[in-house]
Amino acid sequence: MFAAVVPVHNEESRVGCLLRRLQNVEKIYKIFVILNGSNYSTVKEVQAAHHANKQKITIVNFKAPLGIDVPRAVGAKLVSTHSICHAIFVDGDLVGEITKDLRCLIDTAESKKLDLALTDCYPEKNALEAVSSPMHFFRRLLNQELNLHEKLGIASPSHGPHIVSRRLLQQIPWEDYAIPPTLLAYAQISNFNIGIGSIIPHGRLGSSIKNQTHSQLIVDTIAGDCLEALYMIRTQPRQRTFEGKTYLGYHEQRRFDLLNQFLGEQL
Repeated sequence: MFAAVVPVHNEESRVGCLLRRLQNVEKIYKIFVILNGSNYSTVKEVQAAHHANKQKITIVNFKAPLGIDVPRAVGAKLVSTHSICHAIFVDGDLVGEITKDLRCLIDTAESKKLDLALTDCYPEKNALEAVSSPMHFFRRLLNQELNLHEKLGIASPSHGPHIVSRRLLQQIPWEDYAIPPTLLAYAQISNFNIGIGSIIPHGRLGSSIKNQTHSQLIVDTIAGDCLEALYMIRTQPRQRTFEGKTYLGYHEQRRFDLLNQFLGEQL
């Protein structure tokens, strides 16, 4: 059995479409929607989906924004409290027709017994070689240092749907689900089985298009996350600085205090 974790901020007119598609994936037994300081329209859209299928959809509503990726940690904890074999993480803004891809991701994770099954969002080598963003540079550098580049390319749990096995779920500190590259680093260091579970070119995900400022902040967030993972595997104190530049992005908006409060309430 699989449970989907769906972080949602302000995704009105998008999240309903995704939830309908997830309900059509036969092996997804539960869907945990983590409302992350969402606006009224988004909350109503999620509530409508819940009322239509209360048995399958569970809502956890945080009125204050948790920050980027922190809802994944909430969802991971919730999945761990159920008798479910795998968690599949899918961002709430994806409106691309990826139902078949999600089935493929699940089937591959099962057949290959993957503890961490990632999505390759850059299958075209020529297109990838043209990308010079710091985000891609550090994703590549991290995967190279983990001896995973040949297997994964620059695939990362920061980008695209991915699956975590119950075995891995029980080993990783909850806070590191909020810094996805460190999840990958932990999995490799601990000799878990990692692989590509599906290929979905980025354009087919149907993620929402944001402004240039947001895009740059995302780049800096993921670059900094990769740096934290790099320092971790080098057994050095974590930091987000490289060659004199510090990559913060949205990192300072991550509400680990609210996460810890939630985790304390689950005891």
